[in-house]
Amino acid sequence: MSSSSPRHHTVRVPATSANLGAGYDAFGLAVDLHLVVRSLPRQEQAERVTGAGECDQVEGSDDNLIWRAVLAFCEQQDVAVPEVALRTTSAIPMERGLGSSSSAIVAGLVLARALTGTPVSDQDLVALADELEGHPDNVAPALLGGLVVCSRDDHGVVVTRRINPTPRLRPVLFVPTTRQSTSDARAVLPDHLDVADAALQASRAGHVLGALSGLWPADPRLSGDRLHEPARAAVMEPSTELLTGLRAAGVHAWLSGAGPSVASAVPDADHDQAMAGRCAELAARHGFEVRRLAFDLSGAVACPDGACAFAGGTGCASCPRQGL
Repeated sequence: MSSSSPRHHTVRVPATSANLGAGYDAFGLAVDLHLVVRSLPRQEQAERVTGAGECDQVEGSDDNLIWRAVLAFCEQQDVAVPEVALRTTSAIPMERGLGSSSSAIVAGLVLARALTGTPVSDQDLVALADELEGHPDNVAPALLGGLVVCSRDDHGVVVTRRINPTPRLRPVLFVPTTRQSTSDARAVLPDHLDVADAALQASRAGHVLGALSGLWPADPRLSGDRLHEPARAAVMEPSTELLTGLRAAGVHAWLSGAGPSVASAVPDADHDQAMAGRCAELAARHGFEVRRLAFDLSGAVACPDGACAFAGGTGCASCPRQGL
C-alpha cells in the first residue's frame, strides 16, 4: 500500500571519513562533500531514481540503495510507502572510503521520516542505518555531523556520542582515481590481534580523540593503526606510501574508511601554507587529488518544499535544493 500526495522534501547528507587513525570502526567525521536527494511525484520520471554527479550511473530501479533504505524505514515503522520518485546528485566519490554507501542509506532513512511524518529520533535512525550498513562509525556522522564515537554495550546496542571537532584543524582529503570495494578491503583483515597491539591501539585512540577535540596537538607519531592499515598496505601501495610521507612531514593522517582515500586533519591552511604545499607535493607524487574541505557540523538535513530546515522560510544560502 502506498500513501498519496506527500509533501516533497530535499535531503542533503555529508560524506564521512572513518577510523581517524587508531579509532578503527569507532571514530568518524563528517566533511562538506554532499549527496542531495529530492523527492517528486512518481509520474514525473520513468525510473524510480535518477542520478547526476558522482552517482550518474546509480541503479535507477527499486533496487537503488537510497530507495531500499526508504522501504526499510517504512517496513520497520509499519507505515505506507510514499509513491514518489527520487532525483539525486552527489559530490561524494564512490568506493573511495568516504561513506558513499552510508550517505545513501542515511538519505533514504531521513527522506522516509520526512515524507511519512513519522516521529523517529536520530538515535533510532542510527540504529536502523547500522542494521542496513553495518558500520556505525560511517552512518552516525553522516546523520549527526561533526565528530562521532560509536561503541556497543554488552547487549550489542550501538551507543553514539557526538561533539564538534576543534576549529583549529581542517580536514584535507587525498582522493585517488582508482576505486576499492569495501568488501574486498575487509577480506584482507587479520582474524586476531596481539594483546600488546590491542593495548597500543587503545592508547593511541585516546590521543587521537583528544587531538581532534582540541585538547592537545595531534602527534603524527601516534597516527598509525594496528588493526587494519598494515593488512591493507599490500593491496593499497600508493595509499600506504602517501600515508608514510604525510606522517613523516608532521601530518596526522589515516586511511579513510576501507580506503583507498587518505584523510588528514591539519592546521588551517591560512595559518600554515608550508604544510599545505607539502601535502600537495606528496599527493601529486603518488597520484592523488587534494580536497581541502571543512567539517560538516549539520549532518543530514531535510527541507520541505516551500520551506527551510535552517531558516524556516525560503532564500536560505545553505538550502540543499541549490545542489540539484
